[in-house]
Amino acid sequence: MEKEIKFEVAFSELEKIVKKLEQGNLTLDESIKLFEEGIKLSKICSSKLEEAEKKIEILIKAENGTNIIRPFEGSDEEESEG
Repeated sequence: MEKEIKFEVAFSELEKIVKKLEQGNLTLDESIKLFEEGIKLSKICSSKLEEAEKKIEILIKAENGTNIIRPFEGSDEEESEG
């Protein structure tokens, strides 16, 4: 996987991999290959999210003109779905 892949593309591919793995009709080798690809995509998504969080913190700092940086507070919606 290429590092320049967009978050949405990586996440979509990761979702497809999860669905394939959940179906359970793959060989062990196919499952391992997809799992490895999923890990790579997961790392890309995580990295993209960290970059976005840093940008948000910088924007908040710049707008306020102070040295206080508030972390991004996402919705709890996804946490309650699990």
